[in-house]
Amino acid sequence: MTLLGGAPTHFRHVIQALKLAPILVCADGGAELAVEHDVQPEAVIGDMDSLSAEAREKLDPARIHHIAEQDSTDFEKCLRSVQTPAILAYGFTGGRLDHQLAACTALVRHPEQRCILMGEEDLCFLAPLDFAIDLPVGTRFSLYPMGKVSGESEGLMYPIDGLTMSPATRGGTSNEVTGPVKLRLEARLMLVLLPVEHVETVLDALVGQGAQAAPSA
Repeated sequence: MTLLGGAPTHFRHVIQALKLAPILVCADGGAELAVEHDVQPEAVIGDMDSLSAEAREKLDPARIHHIAEQDSTDFEKCLRSVQTPAILAYGFTGGRLDHQLAACTALVRHPEQRCILMGEEDLCFLAPLDFAIDLPVGTRFSLYPMGKVSGESEGLMYPIDGLTMSPATRGGTSNEVTGPVKLRLEARLMLVLLPVEHVETVLDALVGQGAQAAPSA
């Protein structure tokens, strides 16, 4: 599934994503970009405070799912409302920094989803407890802890074995691939950041290694 949010993004990237993840769902104002390019999403989910009346008129009313509560972001409303093998999420990492941080937090709060945040240069996803991926030697491989977490690694220039990582103490950005990568983590609290050109490899790794199943809509 391709998920489109309201932050700045190029629609050509969304078109490319739809070749890999052909079902389009929009989070609230993300539907503005879809209807601007005459694309009808399968669903629009959110509190609808960012969707203009003009855009709403171009949408099938049966596909608009209004969730009024204000205790979660539109991104989270989408994550807890869909069932899909994997999600490519565009329009959540550009623009406001507070929105980007909230999107990263949402990945941790919804570990049942195999969701990849897509940016202009990087992609970001929540690492499973056991994760393996084969990337070209020299690929930048960044780890960012969202809480206190320890683990072991193979195939990285700077191993994480014996380290306790957290946002307040130690991160793992700008690491580098030296061979097939394996991560073994004690908690679902580690974000992995990679160049966007490796999205297909990441999708294969996440889906093939079978993270937890997503909840039903």
